[in-house]
Amino acid sequence: MIKNNLKIYKNLKVIVTGSTGFKGAWLCFWLNLLGARVIGIALKPEKGSIVFNKFSLSKKIKQIYLDINNFKKLNEIVKKQKPDIVFHLAAQSVVSESYINPIDTMRTNVIGSANILETVRLNKIKNLIYITSDKCYLNDGRKTSYLEDDILGGKDLYSASKACAELTFEAYHESFLLKKRVLSYATTRAGNVVGGGDMKKNRIVPDVIKSLKNKKPLIIRSPEATRPWQHVLEPVSGYLRLGELLINKRLSASLKPNWNFGPNPINCKPVLQVVKEIINCWGEEKKINIIKNNQFKEAKLLMISNNKAKKELDWTPTLNFKDTIKMTVQWYKSCFYENKVEEITRKQIEYFSKR
Repeated sequence: MIKNNLKIYKNLKVIVTGSTGFKGAWLCFWLNLLGARVIGIALKPEKGSIVFNKFSLSKKIKQIYLDINNFKKLNEIVKKQKPDIVFHLAAQSVVSESYINPIDTMRTNVIGSANILETVRLNKIKNLIYITSDKCYLNDGRKTSYLEDDILGGKDLYSASKACAELTFEAYHESFLLKKRVLSYATTRAGNVVGGGDMKKNRIVPDVIKSLKNKKPLIIRSPEATRPWQHVLEPVSGYLRLGELLINKRLSASLKPNWNFGPNPINCKPVLQVVKEIINCWGEEKKINIIKNNQFKEAKLLMISNNKAKKELDWTPTLNFKDTIKMTVQWYKSCFYENKVEEITRKQIEYFSKR
């Protein structure tokens, strides 16, 4: 289903903001396989980042290094390129970083996102997929999943920035963008995304992988924190599916333009179980050191419902928890010990597309 529907991207001009980041790079790689003409807009890869270079994206897409907070230059690029669709992923994406650099977090996640909306409006871009996070929901401690029309908000700056980004989208959509019988713009929220290539600090999967590779002590905090773990191909497939429906003008303007791309509830696991499964897949014994760290406020449970995406987009997650971790570990081992990143990435996309 996914493979056939996505043929529409062949020869389309696509802008991806955040192309040097984890999810953005996977999206660019998949779009390139589909034959799209991809323009990446992003900061240069961060120190320690590997995915953009390992994918050889500088040879596959037109990459423009730019901070989305620079509206003038951003607008010039969008005006010149006139893409068929924009996928907006550029963001400050780490919760702990928002405590260290709160203003930068708010500037990029709120003002930077508003810049994207404004240039889309001014240049009359036909389609926009605007990616935020499941952290945009006001976490009230519930043990059930959050729905798309639940209250937005956050008690930490990262969550607040994502909620603000969503509210900014809603305001733009109602004020300027909603003028047709069909939807052309949409926002999406994903769960805790894992997969090959993520090397961010203070994220559990990269931290465990680095510990195993470098034979360093493994230290984790919040072992009981439960999250909706999903492989990066799950939400990326959702973005591509949603984009295909927008391009084909198949979504009525009567639909609310926001969707959760989260895993099924069975994939919601505590951090400690994730760590143990990674170690098991890696094939080596590893001591787990647990420390109490109250520096960063993090909710103990956060799940998002994917029922709306299933019903309205005919999208559904396909990978179970074990497959998610197995594919993630296989990618890293291939990267570190075989240097066959592009090969395993293509194989994982092909495997996923046939499910």
